[in-house]
Amino acid sequence: MKKNILICIVFACLSCNAQKNSTKQTSKKADNYSHQLNVEKKVDSLLRLMTLEEKVGQMNQYTGFWDATGPTPKSGDQAAIKYEHLKKGLVGSMLNVKGVNQVKALQKIAVEETRLGIPLIFGFDVIHGYKTISPVPLAESASWDLEAIKKSAQNAAEEAAAAGINWTFAPMVDISRDARWGRVMEGAGEDPYLGSKIAIARVKGFQGEDLSSPKTIAACAKHFAAYGFPEAGREYNTVDIGTSTLYNIVFPPFKAATEAGVKTFMNAFNILNNIPATGSKFLQRDILKEEWGFNGFIVSDWGSIGEMVPHGYAENNKHAAELAAKAGSDMDMESNAYVKELANLVKEGKVEESLVDDAVKRILTVKFELGLFEDPYRYCNEKNEKQVVGKQEFQNDALDIAKKSIVLLKNENNLLPLKKEHQNIAVIGALGNDKTSPLGNWVLAGENGSAVSVLEGLKEYKGNSITYAEGAKVAIPSSKLHFTQELDINETDTSGFADAIALAKQSDIVVMVLGEHGLQSGEARSRTNIDLPGVQQELLEEVYKVNKNIVLVLTNGRPLAIPWASEHIPAIVEAWQLGTQSGNAIAQVLYGDYNPSGKLPMTFPRGVGQVPIFYNNKNTGRPNVEVREEVFKSRYIDEVNAPLYPFGYGLSYTTFSYKNLKINKINAREIKVSVDLTNTGTVKGKEVTQLYIHDKFASVVRPLKELKGFELIELEPKQTQTIAFTLTEKELGFYTNTGEFMVEPGTFNVFVGGSSNTTLSSEFILE
Repeated sequence: MKKNILICIVFACLSCNAQKNSTKQTSKKADNYSHQLNVEKKVDSLLRLMTLEEKVGQMNQYTGFWDATGPTPKSGDQAAIKYEHLKKGLVGSMLNVKGVNQVKALQKIAVEETRLGIPLIFGFDVIHGYKTISPVPLAESASWDLEAIKKSAQNAAEEAAAAGINWTFAPMVDISRDARWGRVMEGAGEDPYLGSKIAIARVKGFQGEDLSSPKTIAACAKHFAAYGFPEAGREYNTVDIGTSTLYNIVFPPFKAATEAGVKTFMNAFNILNNIPATGSKFLQRDILKEEWGFNGFIVSDWGSIGEMVPHGYAENNKHAAELAAKAGSDMDMESNAYVKELANLVKEGKVEESLVDDAVKRILTVKFELGLFEDPYRYCNEKNEKQVVGKQEFQNDALDIAKKSIVLLKNENNLLPLKKEHQNIAVIGALGNDKTSPLGNWVLAGENGSAVSVLEGLKEYKGNSITYAEGAKVAIPSSKLHFTQELDINETDTSGFADAIALAKQSDIVVMVLGEHGLQSGEARSRTNIDLPGVQQELLEEVYKVNKNIVLVLTNGRPLAIPWASEHIPAIVEAWQLGTQSGNAIAQVLYGDYNPSGKLPMTFPRGVGQVPIFYNNKNTGRPNVEVREEVFKSRYIDEVNAPLYPFGYGLSYTTFSYKNLKINKINAREIKVSVDLTNTGTVKGKEVTQLYIHDKFASVVRPLKELKGFELIELEPKQTQTIAFTLTEKELGFYTNTGEFMVEPGTFNVFVGGSSNTTLSSEFILE
């Protein structure tokens, strides 16, 4: 082992001193401070032992480049070069390496063969589960259940950590208003308040209370910033937004993640103010590291440092490395720019070594906090991996949040819940018998065919006759599913229609499972049409002609435009892509064993021409007032302005009423709002009570409604509960166009109800 003995001596002395000091402290806060001081001293000591090249090596991240338990790469190829870098201590992190055996083999090289023995940090896209797949993040957000979301991230962290992973590239906290952008599936939707709460829940779920625990992993807030606002909804496209949107819509979830203690950030592919985010000093140094006091490190997105060259911002890779380092991007993911160019840039005087030191300190600190210096193999227990990965507890929790994520959009004549006996039920649609597509995108460690299909879930209920017809394929066979491949959507083959129609004719109820294939949403999956893909709309209409008792189950990763279905189909269930337990969750909701409680985290448009569409819009000087003879107003001539289904919307098998909205001033800048919620139906159910405000007159125009509070309440039939909210300056204020937070006096409207289109309102004056 080549590990430098001096490091061990220095660390031992520091640990001894810290231990003596900590005995004098009685409070947890003091202990935490002592621990942080101890880590800082260790990092500084290690930094003094490092060469410039070794420092730069810590800023270099490579993807897994060979089977670490097999033969070493052959000399001369790219893998061999990376392997030599690894042995020389010129790699600080690796990604896309999973499994204890692989991780341990690579960690052993870093720890036992390099001069200083600095351990690697292993990153992986644990987006919505590791082996056990939870609903896609947009679906989880529809639950509005912060504890369930936190638990989902916690389980994913424990499972991934058992497989050797100690860092995830999640949560994605980008706000987006454009369903054409396929990556909406990975976020929390369109609202910064809900998005901030969910960001906190996911960060705390991944990281826990003790980052050194072998059950937790470091989280990564991404993509900083404005990645969710690409022009035309096209992936990687130009972003051009105003500062008001940046400060009030884009930044809040990132700031919330920082305050929650997130350890890493990832910058974005897009430009902002014509500067690539990766090279933006404003974003990375001025806002994140200085104004917000973020003390973790920033990793580039895949190759984004090198991509500043085609952006036209950097002349070449060397120039890109210079710009990124100066801007504050601490770790280079797969551009090879830092490892090749940064040391020379420092020697040439183009980059100050203090900037390199700052980046390396941040990286080493996270490694210390993960406990990797104390035990580099703490995530490498084969026995634990076998016991933890895929355990039943994770399956149970995945089922729980999958049920909570389902949104009931329509239920005419109480067609749902289904009867449990003496019905002939037809399941139609290729997605109804698919065991891979329900996993959704970003399931790198998930196994094809591991999801419970809708057909399987329904067949668990033995009282009815369940039959199936494919009707029409959506895309490629699910057995070939992989996130890197293109999809061949079925646009012409209707050969299965006849069997589906014949089955529908002889059935009491038709459950049609339609929507997007699991890979039609996600990164690089932008769509110009967000209707039912391929021939599915035609299939739906043909089946409707012979049997109108249709329950439409939508499985998708983004809002869809389904105006025909909304008008004609009596029951519509938004089931998203729910992961491993998908079919069981859907069946339990359809049969009424779970009363749906989900609410939409994104607005559903009537057509793609309305996109981007969102609830917290602002009025114009010529709003769409209901004056028939007025032509010159803000409207479409071929469609109404209103969405198909608004943000926050979702039905239940019971009904709720809101009464007695009251407002009381606690003090000049604190308002108490209360309302009585009653379950007016016949079954127990949950309701997400939502509070919105409108600042009627301000120094800058404010949205017509802004979500500023919500409570998830479960009530028995006829039960009433008074729900109280407190509005403080944090909820009542806003950011100016220069980023200053202000709370202005004036008149405010308050709205409370079950969705963003609630009309129950009152007002107060803030002095």
